[in-house]
Amino acid sequence: MRSESTEVEYLKSGTLKVQIYPSSRAAGIAAAQAAAEALKDLGQRCDSIGVIFATGASQIDTLEALTAIRDLPWDRVRGFHMDEYIGIDPDHPASFRRYMREKLTQKVPLKEFSEVDGSAPNPEQVCRDYAKKLSSANPQLCLLGIGENGHLAFNDPAVANFEDPLDVKVVHLDTVCRKQQAAEGWFKSPQEVPESAITITIPALFRVPKLIVSVPGSRKAEIMRRTLEEPISTECPATILRTHPDATIYLDIDSAAELDRARFSIK
Repeated sequence: MRSESTEVEYLKSGTLKVQIYPSSRAAGIAAAQAAAEALKDLGQRCDSIGVIFATGASQIDTLEALTAIRDLPWDRVRGFHMDEYIGIDPDHPASFRRYMREKLTQKVPLKEFSEVDGSAPNPEQVCRDYAKKLSSANPQLCLLGIGENGHLAFNDPAVANFEDPLDVKVVHLDTVCRKQQAAEGWFKSPQEVPESAITITIPALFRVPKLIVSVPGSRKAEIMRRTLEEPISTECPATILRTHPDATIYLDIDSAAELDRARFSIK
């Protein structure tokens, strides 16, 4: 599969690599190609491949392109997703379990996929059980996005912890996060968005050797400027990506619109 255009900008902020494409589809295809190459490489070295997948609007183009690539070692992949709302039915249109089934597990034959059970009566036990499964799989690849408040997974600024002792935890979702979920069409209003969720924490994400970050769209322009230009802090959790040894962000021209190119090195 080829990208739509060769007109790509390459930037770097800290150790974080940034690629800017002319459209969201082109960025999604490029991210998918990078993920496919990583899966092929891992397939040559590993009998079992742990992979964490993100959900949401930012991942649609990436997952569509990735699941269309042939001859990937899906039968070795132990898949996980990053988060799920507490108290949401698995068949609700906004459920991340439903999203993963529709965008991934019904399209490719994974070895295993572990869902976060947001409907369970004891969310804390779900966190403990999921953390054990995650640890046993030792994920080597993670596909993720960045929220409008800078969150990674559901680690919003108020609950993000770069040294979190937990790998999976219960969090309260802030107002910006809940407004984003409604604005993207997953809920009719911010008030309908559940107030709490289960999420993989930032240290658990950062133990994954390779991060592929898809962040398309004009709604993400401001947070991309903050992610790449602000001091590293939990006020914008995504700033920590600038310290990961192998992370690449895939932007389109809309999400890159507020970047001051002069501040960055050219890859």
